[in-house]
Amino acid sequence: MSKKITVTDTVLRDAHQSLLATRMRTEDMLPICDKLDRVGYWSLEVWGGATFDSCVRFLKEDPWERLRQLKAALPNTRLQMLLRGQNLLGYRHYSDDVVKAFVAKAAVNGIDVFRIFDAMNDVRNLRVAIEAVKAAGKHAQGTIAYTTSPVHTNAAFVAQAKAMQAMGIDSIAIKDMAGLLTPYATFELVKALKGEVDLPVFIHSHDTAGLGAMCQLKAIEAGADHIDTAISSLAWGTSHPGTESMVAALKGSEFDTGLDLELIQEIGMYFHAVRKKYHQFESEFTGVDTRVQVNQVPGGMISNLANQLKEQGALNRMNEVLEEIPRVRADLGFPPLVTPTSQIVGTQAFFNVLAGERYKTITNEVKLYLQGRYGKAPGKVDEQLRKQAIGSEEVIDVRPADLLKPELARLREEIGSLAKSEEDVLTFAMFPDIGRKFLEERAAGTLKPEELLPMPGAQGQSSPVGGEGVPTEFVVDVHGESYRVDITGVGVKGDGKRHFYLSIDGMPEEVVFEALNDYVAGGASGKRKQAGAPGDVSTTMPGNIVDVLVKEGDVVKAGQAVLITEAMKMETEVQAPIAGTVKAVHVAKGDRVNPGEVLVEIEG
Repeated sequence: MSKKITVTDTVLRDAHQSLLATRMRTEDMLPICDKLDRVGYWSLEVWGGATFDSCVRFLKEDPWERLRQLKAALPNTRLQMLLRGQNLLGYRHYSDDVVKAFVAKAAVNGIDVFRIFDAMNDVRNLRVAIEAVKAAGKHAQGTIAYTTSPVHTNAAFVAQAKAMQAMGIDSIAIKDMAGLLTPYATFELVKALKGEVDLPVFIHSHDTAGLGAMCQLKAIEAGADHIDTAISSLAWGTSHPGTESMVAALKGSEFDTGLDLELIQEIGMYFHAVRKKYHQFESEFTGVDTRVQVNQVPGGMISNLANQLKEQGALNRMNEVLEEIPRVRADLGFPPLVTPTSQIVGTQAFFNVLAGERYKTITNEVKLYLQGRYGKAPGKVDEQLRKQAIGSEEVIDVRPADLLKPELARLREEIGSLAKSEEDVLTFAMFPDIGRKFLEERAAGTLKPEELLPMPGAQGQSSPVGGEGVPTEFVVDVHGESYRVDITGVGVKGDGKRHFYLSIDGMPEEVVFEALNDYVAGGASGKRKQAGAPGDVSTTMPGNIVDVLVKEGDVVKAGQAVLITEAMKMETEVQAPIAGTVKAVHVAKGDRVNPGEVLVEIEG
């Protein structure tokens, strides 16, 4: 008996998130929607945490408006999103009233399928989101975040699937975010699930190790009902198996998708041209990398770590960080490496390597994790590390959100008149700082997306370097801000020197260098001295000041937290190196800081 395999294409979300840093703009999606809508996909994935974040942070697009536009342009195709359970699109647990409000608004604005996962595979963190999706009359897909470890067995995954089925899900997704599945492991897992749970099984696997298509074929042979693919021009590597390849592979078989290969190829050619527009965001990790089978690090996480190490001038230590990640993961009880636990584990490994001492600095997120604030760890955590991180604080064993009070009313009050709709309130709830900035800029009419670099040789690009008096244009990113730099070479070359004149965003070079140096060093940090005295408080990596916990004249103990910094989306306490009195505070909330600078001075 034939069994048609249905397909979700990830080109409008996970594909460009994996390969182009989630930078694709709505203006490049809408022109192809008519053809996408005619393919007959089971769904198109269009929304998720990084998509929402990138819209607000970089593209200066309203993510809700994007969703509404896509829904109007794709009337015959289900729209799908990835939802991080109680975390929604952010990095913390939200109160139940925020979860319910967000799901309801996402459904009203166009989402039909909610793929709901929890980074810990703790089903308690899925319940409220599943209930909210069902209340909205939409498809609730319960998700297994696939990973391998001594505690992650097929029996454990089947037990999770049964628990999610009891909550009312409509289907099950195996989410292989790092590309860890192998073909025969896939076959056994799908067979086990289909033998115990009477629900459709979806397979979502990244092709990092070059095994994705083989895994999908073995999943289909084991009884899977559905595969996730990406249009070929945005497929493979840390993305997904190519849609055209899988449609062709199954054509004429009992699993024929029935999709129009020629139409999909036309769509592939469209995105082939679009991809060139975003060349500056191309991941360095686009090929096959079987190291993921050992270090389990998703491609997007590798890119993020590489950028942070490059900023530190320590890119040569990348292998050390990759080797440290599995050790940190074991210490934390083998959480799957998916947002936000991938950031939690990766950042801690980063600190361990750069500090030259394991857990010399422990991020606030690791402390919360060890306290049970993200849910139940899959395996046993290192109790000595837990004691070092949280001391005698109580470890919670309830669903973390049970301890959260309703917060939607407070959020409405905090954002005030900047919010013109409930959707605006929820944007602020997901990302308070960048959400507020987005809404302020919208109100002031100053929303400006980051610039895209022209393709080399493209019409309108400035002349090649070397033309006397002719500017060459660059776009330079400095800590998330983009600057257009025009460089003109003039003068005599005979003395072995060449004079260059720069203008950045139209400013003359004398002003530019002062402003840019101040920005790179963190505003007033251009005047900060380097730490040298025993009581000088500094940080080990670039970041932003989230909070200043002391003021001049305060008496502090050695080891007391005096600052909270943020880097790589994780917060860290900076502690007093000695006991004494605070002599001076050189930073304020929001300042950018760099390693080695004196941020607070303490006299012993």
